[in-house]
Amino acid sequence: MITRAGWIALAGALVMVVAGRVFGVLELYLIAAVLVVLVGALLVWSRARRLQLAVDRRVHPPRAHAGAPCTVELTIRNDGPRRSPVLEVRDEVSGTHGARLLVGPLDPGTSAAASYRLPTARRGILRIGPLEVDIDDPFGITETRLRAAGITELTVYPRIDDVAPLPPSSGNDPMAGADHPNALGRSGEDFYALRQYTVGDDLRRVHWPSTARRDELMVRQDELPWQARATVLLDTRAAANSPDSLELVVSAAASLTEATGQRDDLMRVATTDGYDSGFAAGHAHIGAVMEHLACLQAGPGVGFERVVDRLARSSTGGALVVITAGMQASELERIGRLRGRFGTSLVVWFEPGSHHDHNPAGGPAPDGSLRVDGTSTFAQVWNSRMRRAPLVAGWQRTGDTRGRWEPEVRDRHEFDPFARNRSGGGR
Repeated sequence: MITRAGWIALAGALVMVVAGRVFGVLELYLIAAVLVVLVGALLVWSRARRLQLAVDRRVHPPRAHAGAPCTVELTIRNDGPRRSPVLEVRDEVSGTHGARLLVGPLDPGTSAAASYRLPTARRGILRIGPLEVDIDDPFGITETRLRAAGITELTVYPRIDDVAPLPPSSGNDPMAGADHPNALGRSGEDFYALRQYTVGDDLRRVHWPSTARRDELMVRQDELPWQARATVLLDTRAAANSPDSLELVVSAAASLTEATGQRDDLMRVATTDGYDSGFAAGHAHIGAVMEHLACLQAGPGVGFERVVDRLARSSTGGALVVITAGMQASELERIGRLRGRFGTSLVVWFEPGSHHDHNPAGGPAPDGSLRVDGTSTFAQVWNSRMRRAPLVAGWQRTGDTRGRWEPEVRDRHEFDPFARNRSGGGR
């Protein structure tokens, strides 16, 4: 196609024709003819020229968190029989002017590498491409544009802070609050002890050498597989968040999810827009949660009361963390009612000083909540609280004849902001 310089040359040829007509100068006609012939010849030359280019584009790393460096690496190889001219590579990036790179002439069979950084300051979806290569003629009058690569989408996950995982806690599910998997059952993974056979036991677990010695059936007693449970509830309502506070809320949830997921705990993330990941563990589950958090936007929500009631019905113990930038007193009271369904509950409250915006909801932070006011980061406040207030030291034997296991709880009131309703005060 004709470039801006080519259109200027054609406009100049028209001016020469008009001037030659007015002044009767033959040489002006000749100059106009030369310009037109030059543009036409270069158009034919650019269309006849066939370049064979192979472009490889790779995003490194393939998944990035907000604030982490991420680069696009390009490799351009000349597969044609002739030397290539100077190449202008243009790669579009959503939200920016894109990347523009110049690649020098390449001999046949040679390649060149180039790279550029992606803007990962905020979470979301980055669209990269299409990648186009512009080839100009020696006079810059025409150019040929080749589409060398399609569109690639990069998900920028929320920023991850280095925080301590959610502490184990007791609750309705007795297996939700241990640091060590010592509870016993009929089946499990690791050998623990021997016991007498009872009706219903799997005969495949009979330990025959011990049975022969004692002259009675003895079966293997194994440890049960164990995983702690943790629930994170995000308040993503537009009435409770500004754009800046929403980023802090989402980043805090992602940090807790990542830290707790690395311990292989059962993790559940719920939001006030109706999303509920359910309890699961593993990289696939954590990745699915991060994908949702990356695209999460503030909205009206499906009903705060409905979300909290659903947590109350489906709770199986463990720890609960509510992350918000502002709630009304009635909403905090409803959250407080969940304390009987979870082993422990904590409210993370981002005050206006942490995000330089007013508190949209207008309510004060409850006593005992973990307040992030801007003087310290969320990671600093959270890690300080976790070092000061471990909830469960482990599991201990009861003194009864059945030898049951119960949680060894240290100071419940130090962690639970709603404990003041039972004891008359909280920290």
